[in-house]
Amino acid sequence: MLVESLKEGKLPVTTYSQCPKCGYTPLPTDQSLPASCPACGLVLAKYAQIQVDAKSSAALLVKGEEPPDTYHREDDQARLSSMIFNTPSHVDVAHLWARVALFVFFAIWGLRLIALDYREGEMGESFLHGPLLVFHEAGHVIFRILGEFMMFLGGTLGQLLMPVILMGALLLKNRDPFGASIGLWLLGVSFLDVAPYVYDALYPQLMLLSGTTGEEGGHDWIYLLNAMGLLKKAHGLGWFFHKLGAATVLLAIAWGGVLLWRQYKVHSRNDEPTP
Repeated sequence: MLVESLKEGKLPVTTYSQCPKCGYTPLPTDQSLPASCPACGLVLAKYAQIQVDAKSSAALLVKGEEPPDTYHREDDQARLSSMIFNTPSHVDVAHLWARVALFVFFAIWGLRLIALDYREGEMGESFLHGPLLVFHEAGHVIFRILGEFMMFLGGTLGQLLMPVILMGALLLKNRDPFGASIGLWLLGVSFLDVAPYVYDALYPQLMLLSGTTGEEGGHDWIYLLNAMGLLKKAHGLGWFFHKLGAATVLLAIAWGGVLLWRQYKVHSRNDEPTP
């Protein structure tokens, strides 16, 4: 069912009782931008605008006139905002507080990992170093078909691509931006894990899986930085990877916090007694 009313000088105000794309119900009461369908992510106001534009274009074609270009950059921005900050119209209280507990856990853990000294390789003693190492070694195997340089770089790429794929699947397929924020958090931690390895390339001290420090071979970043003529900049690059990782972790925490605040407001609004 579609209810449509006109306001002077403005576009039609459209309200859908069910999603015109997937049929999901109930939809948010306020369907102005950037409200979207919780199931498929359809931006309701933009869909209504497309219908209006289609009718206008059809009318112009009947008259023999050329329809205007209806593409707007704001459309893409609205879709992106709706996807990143997608908030369901109903929030279960148990689900909300479970996510709050998870958020606090990852926020504290992330800050502790940022505080580790990358120059001393303290990240290597963290719990997450082990799982990330599995993807690191898998990356060597996957990228070796692209040549020696990519085989060495593949280790780092492997552990960085894993959280990116996880984040993309949660955001694009599951429509779960909070889960995607955890994927972004893991990407930041992976950068933190790479930083000591890069820093160590100039004066190797970290013990590798081979049982050596890699001076005679086997140290990814000694090979990579030598190949690019950047070995003397290893310390600066290690610092950069650490700061990039820290910024990514903090961004993920901020993203998750905003999403939980929006969900809390939805829950509070739905929990208010009807007068």
